[in-house]
Amino acid sequence: MKSTKKIIEIFIFFVIFLIAIFNSYKLSIHENQINRQKQIIDSLKQTIVEFETNSFVSSSKYVLFRNQNFETYKCDVKKVDLKFYYKDTTDRKIKSIDTLKHLVSINNKVLIFATNAGMYNPNNEPQGLYVENKKIIKPLDLNEGKGNFYMKPNGVFYITENNTAGITESSDYLQQNSKNIKYATQSGPLLLINGDMHPKFNEGSKNKHIRSGVGLVNAHQVVFIISNEKVNFFDFALLFKKFGCKNALYLDGGISKMYLPDLNRFEKGGNFGVIIGVTTQKE
Repeated sequence: MKSTKKIIEIFIFFVIFLIAIFNSYKLSIHENQINRQKQIIDSLKQTIVEFETNSFVSSSKYVLFRNQNFETYKCDVKKVDLKFYYKDTTDRKIKSIDTLKHLVSINNKVLIFATNAGMYNPNNEPQGLYVENKKIIKPLDLNEGKGNFYMKPNGVFYITENNTAGITESSDYLQQNSKNIKYATQSGPLLLINGDMHPKFNEGSKNKHIRSGVGLVNAHQVVFIISNEKVNFFDFALLFKKFGCKNALYLDGGISKMYLPDLNRFEKGGNFGVIIGVTTQKE
């Protein structure tokens, strides 16, 4: 009797042992399936990211940020025809978006984006550095002074001959390979410096104006932003951070305009120095 009971106990233990092994095996298979599914999903996500990165050309968006309205134009400088414009072929200053729109149309092109570049003097000459087609039109200004332009650190937005973009402190610009720079405009202040906000910006500041600027998303992608209402520097810089920018430059204030037909924004006036424009061929 005792022997039979012992055999039954051993049998039950053996069955429980087999069930445990079977469940462990099933769990292992299930975990492997889950891990494999995760790998597939991660692979698909990476493919989607790579596809979006490789296919992105430009986008125009309305943005509501901190209860303030902005309009934005983001583009890949390797894939769009982005140029800086100052004078026409007769050496006359272009000054306005109207004039630029007419000039590009003569060359069978359509203006799809335009905004004023860095600051300028009363005679419509660029204030500080201006480079066009690798030629230095105005030298770098490292002087001290009053106003936003001289709120140090100020900076330079540039495009290389290889169509990569950069934003750097004015004092660091000379370290760049200037022979490789196709376009450059100097302005100030820098909004973001290597991910940090300009040290003189204060949250809640009452110093509010219409503002425009440019931010560097990566070496190929830049975003231009203009406010539709008066904003302070802190909020404006923070918006560029939300776009993933580590470096951003203030372009100008209340005189700023943006031509952006995709958003039904057809500002054509202005009395500027340099204008940044993107064109496409007429169909």
